[in-house]
Amino acid sequence: MKTKQDTLYVGSLAKGLQLLRAFDESHTEMSLSELAQRSGLDKSATQRLANTLHVEGMLDKDPATRRFRPSHAWLQMAYAYYWSDPLVGQAMPKLISLSQDLGETVNLAELSGDHIVYVSRLPCKRTQFAASIIGRRLPALSTSAGRAMLGSFPPEERRNAVETWPVIRHTPATTLDRAQIGDSIERAAQQGFAISEGQMILKEIGVATPITGHDGRAFAAVQCSVSAHTWTREAIEREIIPKLQDAANAISPAFQANRGTVAPDGAR
Repeated sequence: MKTKQDTLYVGSLAKGLQLLRAFDESHTEMSLSELAQRSGLDKSATQRLANTLHVEGMLDKDPATRRFRPSHAWLQMAYAYYWSDPLVGQAMPKLISLSQDLGETVNLAELSGDHIVYVSRLPCKRTQFAASIIGRRLPALSTSAGRAMLGSFPPEERRNAVETWPVIRHTPATTLDRAQIGDSIERAAQQGFAISEGQMILKEIGVATPITGHDGRAFAAVQCSVSAHTWTREAIEREIIPKLQDAANAISPAFQANRGTVAPDGAR
């Protein structure tokens, strides 16, 4: 968070971004009152900012209900992002091959602060809509991808993450015990992969291997989601993990070559 002493900080722009961040998967269309409540801004500022963002094409406004929603401009910004992240394009052929080989959902995840964000998603036939959308952010500690990446960090950083990063219950099976999460990350550090079950979706198993840089540190991971009804841990370790590791190892040289452009928020 910037302070008032930062002379380069533009408060009005920050408030506009704060308004945009009020939208998410459960708040896709809002009135001015709802926007004010979600953003924490007063209604007068919300009205001015929302109108400006509408005029500038960042928000659509229903002429009948006068409710606001994200516009196509958000997709244009996402399009620009994908061209700016070389890892995505360089990893895609490996991910496509892996997805066709496994017949399961395959994702490319990157670390974004204390969360992961899915930057590429190749769904299978049983994939739910929410699990097919790029840009979804999830707490790193609760995901196989986050744990796999953290396993590549130095021990002190791993411990600090376990102690301070957020843990949010998504299902009745979501692990909230930080000691158990820490044990899982330590296993990932030793084994080179992470497995989680029921953390985001019940009876869903997440499997991930880190994509490491030249220093052995990972800020990206190849992740696969499978059904606990059809896969056992033994079968996952025998049939899936070696293929994920092969894909991650094949992507790593590209990650190393472009390390300066794909670092997570705050690490560039």
